[in-house]
Amino acid sequence: MARKKHHAQHHEEHIDESWLIPYADILTLLLALFIVLFASSQVDQKKFEQMAEAFGAAFSTGSPAIFDSAMGRPSVTTNPTTTSLEADPYNQETAQLAEVKRQIDQYIAGNHLTGDLQTALTEDGLLIRIKDSALFTSGSAELLPESRRIGGIIAQMLLPLQQKVIISGHTDNVPINTREFPSNWDLSAKRSLNFMKFVLTQDSKLQPERFSAIGYGEYRPVDSNATGEGRAKNRRVEVLISRTYRH
Repeated sequence: MARKKHHAQHHEEHIDESWLIPYADILTLLLALFIVLFASSQVDQKKFEQMAEAFGAAFSTGSPAIFDSAMGRPSVTTNPTTTSLEADPYNQETAQLAEVKRQIDQYIAGNHLTGDLQTALTEDGLLIRIKDSALFTSGSAELLPESRRIGGIIAQMLLPLQQKVIISGHTDNVPINTREFPSNWDLSAKRSLNFMKFVLTQDSKLQPERFSAIGYGEYRPVDSNATGEGRAKNRRVEVLISRTYRH
């Protein structure tokens, strides 16, 4: 009887614990999954891709495919960094606007319009700045005949785009008080409106709902109004191709 009892105790001391290994692996994978699900709701796409890549390497998968599958996305087989940049809508839009800028700059240089037109790629979008004397006579909002080529080329560049377009008028701080324009605000607003309407007439495929016009008067200068040169820079019309995606 004593031998049987001793044998039972000896058997209990050697219980097979090999089941703990796969159990621990399952817990680790579940923890990783919950971390990914939580983090994916907190970070942007670029950071998610970086995190997925790190987890993929940690689990020796060689790629973040397991996380792509979990999120319902197709597996990525190309370079993760390159794919992330190509898939980023902000970077795609930046490349698109940079190409439009290149084309406009080429037109400006080829037509000797450096003194009349300038372009700048900003966080707000692609800005095209037009000197007022290239479009209007002093104190007037009627477009000059030679402004047709500027309006035409801008319409051509805007045609393949889908972004919102904001056309704004700006003046210097010299007061104006005429029957048609009681203030610089009135003059700048009318100029932006007339130029917007002219651009829209250049191609019927341009979508009017994308466009808006606004007058800022003297209140958004780009240079000092203390000099004639500065006032000349402040008198302008700006065309902003507004970004759809922002960081």
